[in-house]
Amino acid sequence: MPTETADGIALEDPEEITPEKEITATWEHEDLATVRIKVIRGHSDAVNSCQYLRDDERILTASSDRSIKIWTTDTGRLAHSFESAHSQIITEARATQDGKRFLSGSWDKFVKAWDAETGKNLWTGHHEGAVMCCKLSHDGKLAASGSDLDNTLIVWETDTGKIVHKIPGMHSSSITSCIFSPNDDKVCTTSMDRTSKFFDLKSCATIIKLGGHINVIADCDFSPDERKFATASWDKNIQVWDIATGTYRSKGPSTLHGSHDGSVSCCRFSNDGQMMVSGSYDQNIVVWDVENMMEKVKLQGHTDWVEDVCFNKDDSWLLSCSKDHTIRMWNIEDSDKIPVVLEKRKAVGLKIIKCQNCGKPFSMAQLENFRDLTICVFCRLQATEHTMVSTISSNERL
Repeated sequence: MPTETADGIALEDPEEITPEKEITATWEHEDLATVRIKVIRGHSDAVNSCQYLRDDERILTASSDRSIKIWTTDTGRLAHSFESAHSQIITEARATQDGKRFLSGSWDKFVKAWDAETGKNLWTGHHEGAVMCCKLSHDGKLAASGSDLDNTLIVWETDTGKIVHKIPGMHSSSITSCIFSPNDDKVCTTSMDRTSKFFDLKSCATIIKLGGHINVIADCDFSPDERKFATASWDKNIQVWDIATGTYRSKGPSTLHGSHDGSVSCCRFSNDGQMMVSGSYDQNIVVWDVENMMEKVKLQGHTDWVEDVCFNKDDSWLLSCSKDHTIRMWNIEDSDKIPVVLEKRKAVGLKIIKCQNCGKPFSMAQLENFRDLTICVFCRLQATEHTMVSTISSNERL
């Protein structure tokens, strides 16, 4: 397939970036804010996708301004910019975790694979309709893309661009998102037809079809252990399906609802599977407690539709992008200590929370007061014993 090079690559060397192109992130929060916010501005139109890569050292974004950019996480400096990567709006870009290659899809009906260091287009694939979504498998060997009009799912070999599977009419309307399962043996798609489908790569067949929403399903995600599957919809709800036990067949999904006032556009599980983050056309981001099926904290700051969200590797930061042209990083590591969060958890009878010290789940019934919220009873006892030993040792020295 033909190759090309994207124009205007901003080199890593700071001396190669002119003052006009030098962009850095700015902190935009109150001095005593528990959730700190870092904002990157550099795109000239809606930012449609965002992703942490290279162990959270870099951020990849794709925009309606037809560019794909890579930023440094610590400073927000522009490291690479791939200008005019497509001739129309870029709907999504996803990179391998080492950040060496990435995939992009666009309304121009093309899927392209790129070398992130050189800017070289490694291969180009074509759909009959606009490419609405694209994803890479976790092992980086396969790519998937879904389109409008012909509603087709295509699975590609990442190295060569060869088509492995092509399923025309995967849905009866536009495919809105696609994702590989954690084991890379299935591709799940969502659609404007209000269904989600699981395509098995071994049997080459659709093995699960889920309904439940009353409006367009915009996005989906698997929990890291593949026990849960979540769908985000324009009906303002997120549905969580227990696909490990199959209870969804008889009981249907659990629903996260009541926190968004607009269509939910995106959702992602945390890396430990205990939280979920969602973004909406109401301009808000909500972090959910998945175990207890409740809102944990709502984040406000974007001034237009939130297009994409994700967690960093240790779940201490959130990344979001919006139609307001910005990328935002939210530090949520101390969100459990926000008074309104503590009151809400106690009021609803929160069952299980995670210890900040040892990482193990424990019952909130063990808590004596809100100050103990993040520490389990065993860690508190150990801390008390350590203090007593230290006091005794000090007295003996005296």
